[in-house]
Amino acid sequence: MTGVSRAPGRLRVAVAAPLSEENCALVQELEPRIDLVVDHSLLPPMRWPADFAGDPDWRRDAGRQRAYEAAIDSADALYGIPDVDPAALARAVRANPGLRWVHTMAAGGGGQVKAAGLTAEELGRVVFTTSAGVHGRPLAEFAVFGVLAGAKDLPRLTRQQRDREWSGRWTMGQVSRQTVLVLGLGGIGRAVATALHALGATVIGTSRRDTGVPDVPGVCAVVHPDRITEVAPTVDAVVNTLPGTDATEHLVGKRFFEALRPGACLVNVGRGSVVDETALADALDSGRVGFAALDVFEKEPLPGDSPLWDHERVLVSPHTAALDAAEDRLIAELFAANATRLLDGQDLLNQVNTVEFY
Repeated sequence: MTGVSRAPGRLRVAVAAPLSEENCALVQELEPRIDLVVDHSLLPPMRWPADFAGDPDWRRDAGRQRAYEAAIDSADALYGIPDVDPAALARAVRANPGLRWVHTMAAGGGGQVKAAGLTAEELGRVVFTTSAGVHGRPLAEFAVFGVLAGAKDLPRLTRQQRDREWSGRWTMGQVSRQTVLVLGLGGIGRAVATALHALGATVIGTSRRDTGVPDVPGVCAVVHPDRITEVAPTVDAVVNTLPGTDATEHLVGKRFFEALRPGACLVNVGRGSVVDETALADALDSGRVGFAALDVFEKEPLPGDSPLWDHERVLVSPHTAALDAAEDRLIAELFAANATRLLDGQDLLNQVNTVEFY
């Protein structure tokens, strides 16, 4: 449908991911210049909030698939990656030369864009944005929960309760006297740093661009990611908020764990690929890592034979820490705000870096 007429001064948006009627109305209320192309019968039913892939058993017949793709091919912008499928994204970009913008649902949507295998021309023609920032507060709460669980020795408490063991008393860690390394100071990392600082923790952050004395509230120092092994012996806990890129893959690995203060806590709310899980398992066995609260993993679902499942000092969360009942609405509001920016000729928020894909 490359010949579809586009109204000047308006933005034709195909809803490629589930969006409730209430949030459709919200988007158009916030930005009246949007023309939404949406047919809810073409979108999979959601099983929970922010379930943009929808029920995996749901299928379109051939006719509905053609209608779905025709709507996508008629649009200036897409609300969501079609079927959360990089191959479907590639098809959409190539079939629709008028496509200007695609908003991904995930905070780390750059990985999906990379997986589409688009050409340099295609990446230059279409702006891709993510939902970064929407998940900051829920993930910060999980990060604080993980750091607290490590400081208070949750595994020991759980084990003793299970065994009905009333032990002698012991000294628990105090987060207010701990130093925490927060990997990444994007929207999530900043929210984590703010929350930990409020508990009295000393927070060190990482940045590839700005090091030394930071301008991030709650952060006392910033180091380059290449130097995290140098600060590892000084920290009591580590929180990863980094995206999955070539530069961050296994950044937290054997060398880092060997330098880490014994008994330190690890929390991962970024991407699973940042942590070398084989090295982590060894560090847990040796006591170099005293507790790990993990919401993301190198492979998801976490394979049944992973040693992390059975390790008594590991908390496994099935990539659910960011889920919030308000998430769908917050993403809709972010999309509407970016639509306004696009129509007014301003730079969009949360643009994907199409070199490193974060």
